[in-house]
Amino acid sequence: MANERFPTLTKALTLLFIAVLAGCVTTTDSRFAREADREEAINNYVQLATAYVGQGNVDRARHHIERALELDGDNARALAAQGLVYQAQGEDRLAGESYRKALDADSEYTRGRVYFGAFLFSKGDFEAARREFQRASQDTDYNDRASIFFNLGMTEERLGNLTSAEVAYRRAMEISRGEPLSLLALSRVLLEQGKHSEASRYYSQLQQLIQRSPRLAHSPESLYTGIQIARHLQDRNQEASLALLLRNEYPESEEYQQYKALIANEQ
Repeated sequence: MANERFPTLTKALTLLFIAVLAGCVTTTDSRFAREADREEAINNYVQLATAYVGQGNVDRARHHIERALELDGDNARALAAQGLVYQAQGEDRLAGESYRKALDADSEYTRGRVYFGAFLFSKGDFEAARREFQRASQDTDYNDRASIFFNLGMTEERLGNLTSAEVAYRRAMEISRGEPLSLLALSRVLLEQGKHSEASRYYSQLQQLIQRSPRLAHSPESLYTGIQIARHLQDRNQEASLALLLRNEYPESEEYQQYKALIANEQ
């Protein structure tokens, strides 16, 4: 950071020296410099606050947001981050107000819209959450657009719109180039629609990713999804293999209890 500031400082001093010699005043340049410095400071405060929220340190996050809002009380980024802080504190009314203020200040602030959509989803307002995610998904320059479509897919699922959920999950998978969570979600929603062969194809891609990467592992949901696909396709070996993993790795999981109930009902 220090290395970046020195050239700016040198340039500012040079300009000031020239202005004094010429007997003129460069108020416009200094105003723009101050504005740029203020924006940088706000961005830094917001980034720190967001990181502290992620770490669960709400007090530190709130401190940085207060500093950002002191510099600009109508800054959309700061107001959206304030919503995160309020949400972390369980202050839902204040969180909703902050998110709305952020979008009123800048309706094109996609990250704030994503925060608001996730907040609405957590409150069970799936219709409103869908509207926010749909609007956010139109921003083709957003750097994590795949996650927006994934969230939209989850929202459509909660609303019972499996076809729309499938479309959203496919888009998330295409943008992310086969991200594991998108593959699993797409496999699951295809299974729920009775598209067993297609579900099996995407599930096989998920398994290949897990086998190739030591950082990835099956979850109870992924194992139970694979078991259901295998049962529909009467692939007994695949079912037995996944069921053994589910029993050994996640014996207390809800998915294993569901599998045991499924087996018991058939006996």
